[in-house]
Amino acid sequence: MARPTIMGTATGLLIWSTAAAAGLSGVLLANPHIYQGIRVIGGVVLVVLGVGTLRAARRFVEAPSAVSDDDSDGRFWGAYAAGLGTNLGNPKAGVFAVSMLPQFVTSHGPVLASGIALGVVWAAVTACWYLVFTLLVARGRARVSRPGVQRGLSVTTGIVLMALGVAVAAGV
Repeated sequence: MARPTIMGTATGLLIWSTAAAAGLSGVLLANPHIYQGIRVIGGVVLVVLGVGTLRAARRFVEAPSAVSDDDSDGRFWGAYAAGLGTNLGNPKAGVFAVSMLPQFVTSHGPVLASGIALGVVWAAVTACWYLVFTLLVARGRARVSRPGVQRGLSVTTGIVLMALGVAVAAGV
């Protein structure tokens, strides 16, 4: 379910960049408690994803069957929502959008359109990188498709996501 997750991540980047172009940086400068709230919500999202990953690790019985990216059983939308939620709950993406993108917005023309265009480029580059990465991972799938290896990877990923969530929420 890599493609819908990547699509959700790219959508999140577009939302962050549009918010930055619309003046989110001014709002954050005026009220730093909003950033703290975003950070805590992002940490909670990561912890929830970590718990879900640990639960999924208990269910591995055989190597997973090939799953298409269709909408059966809501898997497509679930993966999309996971990508979107992870990105929107990532305060680092918000900080990047608010602090870096405005530096490259043109002063000769529509500022909002320029900011959104930068967000489109950011999302496209990120999506391309993730697609290449998932293609490379798919090539190495034979090595890690054994149930024991997958369970170990899922447990490790779940623990790391939960630790990151706590660290993000705590501001570490």
